[in-house]
Amino acid sequence: MPMIAVVGSINLDLVVPVPHHPLPGETVLGGELAEHPGGKGANQAVAAARLGAQVAMVGRVGADADGVRLRAALEREGVNVRWVLAEQGARTGRALIAVDRETGENTIVVSPGANTALAPEHCAASGTVLRDASVTLLQQEVPAATVETAARLAGGTVLLNPAPAREDQAARADLRDLLDMVDVLVPNRTELAALTGRQLPDLHAVAEAALSLRGPSAVVVTLGEDGALLCEEGAVLLVPAFDVLPVDTTAAGDAFCGALACALAESRPLHEAVRHANAAAALATTLPGAQPSLPTRDEVEKLLGHSF
Repeated sequence: MPMIAVVGSINLDLVVPVPHHPLPGETVLGGELAEHPGGKGANQAVAAARLGAQVAMVGRVGADADGVRLRAALEREGVNVRWVLAEQGARTGRALIAVDRETGENTIVVSPGANTALAPEHCAASGTVLRDASVTLLQQEVPAATVETAARLAGGTVLLNPAPAREDQAARADLRDLLDMVDVLVPNRTELAALTGRQLPDLHAVAEAALSLRGPSAVVVTLGEDGALLCEEGAVLLVPAFDVLPVDTTAAGDAFCGALACALAESRPLHEAVRHANAAAALATTLPGAQPSLPTRDEVEKLLGHSF
């Protein structure tokens, strides 16, 4: 059985480089349109697979050419796609991504499509894959009830990336209930602010917010170029980022989550796993696109200066 089970989204990314992100009502002229396999779930599955993990994906694509293409892309990466099925009458999910040419920062709009059809019963129908996986990796681009069911069925470590952030009060309350089933929570600063309802002007405020959460045994807050903040058992550790020249930050967070899941599945200490995840995330920013930018194990080991 796989070391890692991923329950999540599968999208086709439509990426356009822009001179700057448009303001409301503004039109900007972008560069050449590129299409890449994407979706937070699929990206994280590929990230872990490229680092050597055995990975199974539970997800839905549309009954269309894009769905066939994205399923095949996962399979080429060595991801077990037995539980990636086509949803009749639905279109494969898409993400519209604008990337700032100067900074590499992105803005993303997701049209979920078939991802919304991934239901709790599909998690139950995946057999023992969730029960037997060392790590179950979850995000929030599929229905909340499905995420909750996957967490409940998981037999190993549950790692939740609460992305995209859900701002409304009801969704925030549901997520807090879900946290009782989560072992490691991996938000970025924006997602942590949405979850806690707090302003986070500095690292002290980030640490306080992370430590205020009840449920997960550890919270790892990704901070971009500032690294990651590991909050565990009342202690806080800032794990520095690696110094690279970013080209496109798309999927950096997914690279982080996939690498973290891989390291945890290999029973590495959490602080070491976070450092490995920082390395994978840094490398993902040095190339354009989501899945095309995800690093291999050899590349991560070279940046780390030692074996993963």
